[in-house]
Amino acid sequence: MSNVDSFTSKGTLEVGSKSYEIYRLSAVEGSEKLPFSLKVLLENLLRTEDGANITADHITALAQWDPEAEPDTEIQFTPARVVMQDFTGVPCIVDLATMREAVKDLGGDPAKINPLAPAELVIDHSVQIDAFGSEDAIERNMDIEYQRNGERYQFLRWGQTAFDDFKVVPPGMGIVHQVNIEYLARVVMAREVGGVTRAYPDTLVGTDSHTTMVNGLGVLGWGVGGIEAEAAMLGQPVSMLIPRVVGFKLTGEIPSGVTATDVVLTITDMLRQHGVVGKFVEFYGQGVGSVPLANRATIGNMSPEFGSTAAMFPIDDVTVEYLKLTGRSEEQIALVEAYAKEQGLWHDPSAEVAYSEYLELDLSTVVPSISGPKRPQDRIELTDAKSQFAKDIHNYVGPGDEAKSAAVSMPDGRSFDLANGAVAIASITSCTNTSNPSVMMAAGLLARNAREKGLNSKPWVKTSIAPGSKVVTDYYTKAGLIDDLEALNFFVVGYGCTTCIGNSGPLEDEISEAIQENDLSVTAVLSGNRNFEGRISPDVKMNYLASPPLVIAYALAGTMDFDFENQPLGQDSEGADVYLKDIWPSPEEIQSVIDSSIDTEMFDTEYGTIFEGDARWQQLDTPEGNTFEWDPNSTYVRKPTYFDGMTKETSPVEDISGARVLALLGDSVTTDHISPAGSFKADTPAGKYLVEHGVERKDFNSYGSRRGNHEVMIRGTFANIRLQNRLLDGVQGGFTRDFTQEGGPQTTIYDASVNYQEQGIPLVVLGGKEYGTGSSRDWAAKGTKLLGVSAVIAQSFERIHRSNLIGMGVLPLQFPAGESADTLGLDGTETFDISGVTALNDGTTPKTVKVTAKKEDGQTVEFDAVVRIDTPGEADYYRNGGILQYVLRSLVES
Repeated sequence: MSNVDSFTSKGTLEVGSKSYEIYRLSAVEGSEKLPFSLKVLLENLLRTEDGANITADHITALAQWDPEAEPDTEIQFTPARVVMQDFTGVPCIVDLATMREAVKDLGGDPAKINPLAPAELVIDHSVQIDAFGSEDAIERNMDIEYQRNGERYQFLRWGQTAFDDFKVVPPGMGIVHQVNIEYLARVVMAREVGGVTRAYPDTLVGTDSHTTMVNGLGVLGWGVGGIEAEAAMLGQPVSMLIPRVVGFKLTGEIPSGVTATDVVLTITDMLRQHGVVGKFVEFYGQGVGSVPLANRATIGNMSPEFGSTAAMFPIDDVTVEYLKLTGRSEEQIALVEAYAKEQGLWHDPSAEVAYSEYLELDLSTVVPSISGPKRPQDRIELTDAKSQFAKDIHNYVGPGDEAKSAAVSMPDGRSFDLANGAVAIASITSCTNTSNPSVMMAAGLLARNAREKGLNSKPWVKTSIAPGSKVVTDYYTKAGLIDDLEALNFFVVGYGCTTCIGNSGPLEDEISEAIQENDLSVTAVLSGNRNFEGRISPDVKMNYLASPPLVIAYALAGTMDFDFENQPLGQDSEGADVYLKDIWPSPEEIQSVIDSSIDTEMFDTEYGTIFEGDARWQQLDTPEGNTFEWDPNSTYVRKPTYFDGMTKETSPVEDISGARVLALLGDSVTTDHISPAGSFKADTPAGKYLVEHGVERKDFNSYGSRRGNHEVMIRGTFANIRLQNRLLDGVQGGFTRDFTQEGGPQTTIYDASVNYQEQGIPLVVLGGKEYGTGSSRDWAAKGTKLLGVSAVIAQSFERIHRSNLIGMGVLPLQFPAGESADTLGLDGTETFDISGVTALNDGTTPKTVKVTAKKEDGQTVEFDAVVRIDTPGEADYYRNGGILQYVLRSLVES
């Protein structure tokens, strides 16, 4: 549908010798008072107004936004582009390839299935730290990465040639979010539409929750599940409620000895306590202009950890300077500045903007911090780290075992006692911090100072650096810091997400055995953004987030049971004690090294050939043609079953009757619990499947890398080793009771699901608060659907996971306010009937449905569950059996 333009906002903007078509915000009354992020959404509606899905009423509702009101107006946001990483991107492209065949089967043209918005995929989630502590670690890890992932990479190379407007950044180039801010982000888009060049704000959705890092550049975007990303690629807008916007005022300056990481952990703690789930956060005030771009990106990156949809910084001189530094063209920079000023998107600290809620942080009050042992918001001031560890260790060991240790002898002659609290992994990793030169340079200088004092990492620590882009290595080299880092055993091991997503690789055999045999509770310290249970390494129970320099400090200390203020890290050559404060670099030293070591040429060099890849990439055999030739023997890429037997017309939705409980779960069940991304053992359903298909244990790879194979992923759903299914007492992992058998014996969740599906018994999952928190993981919803789950009933849902469930045709229901499975006396042995779902067939969405749970003794529990289908668009998806079915039918009709 063509644009209606009820407000006659369309006009032109001249920049230099070029002319751009724009939609002027000044045409809409009230627009000038809106927060930055809502102005971006308003332009989006003006440009896409079609009189049906997007109307003048929507535009007026947004322009007249009431900051005090609770969100109730649904709008359709059409992102300018989509960005993906390979874990979530592979299934997206698998689905697009499958949709091409489904369109063909329904009598349509397969070539119609193409991204309608530019889509870019960065392969960054597959490198694992198999080799470390040596100069050739990076080459060895990349060789292994290609051996493990060759099939997936061939498939992605096929996609790069088969689909229009789809680009792939090959392995070894960097982390998606860092590549996004340093290269892919446009800030203002310029795109040919109907013979003219149209300029509009760069907006995006990404298949990774930390997509919000780009908010630091003034680009509005956030993480969505792969399911929504596919829809966005195919031109479907994202349904959303006009959000509340929290104004966050920054004042003061970061004190000496405090890093951007400490600031971000403090903001995460503040915002989690305040409550910002589903809201936008926007930084404002005089202090914003003095926040460097890298720090803005670090703050934006952590948005999912504090729970907001986005965490925006406006466009200003700092943005423009960063675009210059990173080698954007003069034409692009001129457009960004002219467009932002013309549209009122340029930061004016004196402008009065009303926000829904207000918070303030004086940066001078921030102190060094870490977070752990299992959530990013569990902030600990560094001075309290030792005493807090002494309290937390009790949750991980038996009474009296706090000081337990084991003697370990290594083949190379190292021998040591490994104790509870030992730092087994110290990793500088993840986009959050590796994109920030101030913390990376601080780590390098700390290493130099430690080396000069004769300090070294402890012999049991697995050390690593995985930069977010090659530019980091370039500036480390230019500053002469690589040798210092390597002297402390911190070698570059790869360019990718590594430790933060569980690709920390195996610990050395002897260390792993000592941990397992003695049930030791060791720790990991990483500069990442996620530290959920069971995520970092199967051998490590306690995980801590810290700044890059503190990662090195903990490698020197070797234990979490350490007080940096009062305990020396070691002695210098004179025998004098050396404390952390003696080797911590000053802010002036860090800044002067940054100024002399980072230049635009580095960005031009590294990004000039970003899509070409190395020899390994160029030598891959790549299939051709506009439909993919599936390899029947592939254990990585298989054609999924979502569209099997699909008809052109929808079938009516039905009530759910006689359902059994597959899992009864508590609070804060994450998408990691539902769909783990890390390694798995041979005796799990996924392991057995691979063994049956001739795959050796050493070639299993991770769940995340197998995402293109639904057979592995179904078997891995609810298979996290730390999952607590309360249908069983004291059993952790992917197990349940199978009520198709007499007495409901214990079995794996996958095997029980097969039995239930064979008998035609629908399934439900019962959950607590914040169900589905964590990474936007499409397989958490796809696996739930393929296990035969028809509904999830929880106390509350994380935003992305709730919409993903609907996108797969699974009904998200909420217990009545104040109620839970516990308060209602449900223990999971009941059979469930859910009535009132059929009201959706009339085109309306019921507010509640009636749930009747029948116990084994015939007693019943009844309650009205709240239907969490929040928008008409979501109701359409549910009626169609999912978002992809909806898109397919629309494309075949058109």
